[in-house]
Order: sequence, then structure tokens, then C-alpha cells
Amino acid sequence: MNRKVEIQDLGLRDYKETWDYQEELFGSILDIKMKNRREGAGLETPNYLLFVEHPHVYTLGKSGDVHNMLLDEKQLEAKGATFYKINRGGDITYHGPGQIVGYPILDLDNFFTDIHKYLRFLEEVIIRTLAEYGLKATRSEGETGVWLDVGTPFARKICAMGVRASRWVTMHGFALNVNADLGYFDHIIPCGIRGKAVTSLHVELGKQEVSETEVREKIQKHFFDLFEAESVASVKTVTEN
Repeated sequence: MNRKVEIQDLGLRDYKETWDYQEELFGSILDIKMKNRREGAGLETPNYLLFVEHPHVYTLGKSGDVHNMLLDEKQLEAKGATFYKINRGGDITYHGPGQIVGYPILDLDNFFTDIHKYLRFLEEVIIRTLAEYGLKATRSEGETGVWLDVGTPFARKICAMGVRASRWVTMHGFALNVNADLGYFDHIIPCGIRGKAVTSLHVELGKQEVSETEVREKIQKHFFDLFEAESVASVKTVTEN
């Protein structure tokens, strides 16, 4: 089993371009697994953790309701945002500047073959990260993601999650609001859940801005601890062509 995970920092990158890149890595792992199965090649499958920040974009999961998107095409254009129907689980969400988006592209055969456990681990990574800022984040029963003040009238979501998996290979992942403009969430019914608010780390801490580099480093630390993974020697930064 290969428990090495290559970190790639994609910087600010268009959503569709990043989605295509995810598919490329995802497909290459599946190809290796198929070759191993058919030919007994015994080849090692790689693992990746992509970090990225997207320009304003709304994405709708395959089980989502398009009516949870409250803007039409012209209104989206006026907001400088794009919209995509995509192949992850979950409903609608927003990505944009001030948000740390993580896409683990893992062969779970290298770790454990349990999607439920995988989602709980991703949530736990964020819960532990937020604890370092003095926030008690938790899960909300039946609602994937990470929340604050669950079970109170002030429940609010700080991290959305949605994944796709095939033959135990994962893609898509999590989006943690760090310095996010929460006004963009007013134009959707986030994750299809009515009556619950969305928040951001900088709002919770009462700060103008939180260091996204610092938050990302904490996420990495907890990710590698929980998955008992080993980081590839150097962090690889992928720049746009």
C-alpha cells in the first residue's frame, strides 16, 4: 500500500480547468488499477491532495435540485460568477476567493475501503483544524460537512463537503470558508438546506483576515495524522500555463 500523498497547490484556478485536472489524475489512477487487475502488474497507485482557490462559482451535485440556485444566467454574469452541474454527491454550494478548497484524489485501497469513514475523516480534519482557533465545530446528523452550534437556533455551516468515488478512488472534497464573502451564499439554498446559516472563520474570530497559509498548513497536518499518510518530500506548486 502506498500511503504517500503528493500535495499540489494550484493557487487561484478556474473551476472547470481544475475539474478537468482532477478527472485526469482520477482517470490515471483508475487506469493503473485496471492494469493491475487485468495483468497483475503490481504497479503502485499514487495519491494527491490538491489545494485551490476558485473565482466565484456555484456547483450543483448530481443529487441536487437546480431550484436551489436562485440566480438566472444574466444575474450570474452580473455577479461575476459561473455555474456548473457536476458529478459529486450533495446539492448546491459556492466556491470563491477566501475559501480553502481541498481535493483529495486518493486510492482508498492504500488506506481503507470505507466511504463513510472517509467522509468522517475529512470532517474530522476540519474539526481539529478549527479547534486550534478555539472553535468547537461538530457534525450535524444527516448533513455532511462541518458546523458550529449544532442543535441551536444559531447553527451555521463553515465547511461544505461532497465527493465522488469509483473503484475506491476519490475526487472532489471539502471547501472551508476562511475569509469568504458570505453574501454569495444568499443566492443559493446552500446544500439544499433551508433555514440554516453559513459562516466563515474570519467572522467567527472577529478578524479582518485570517492567514490562509496558516490554516492550510494545519489542515495538512491533521490530514496526514488521521490518514496515517506520508507527505511527498517537497510541496509541488502547479502554475497555470
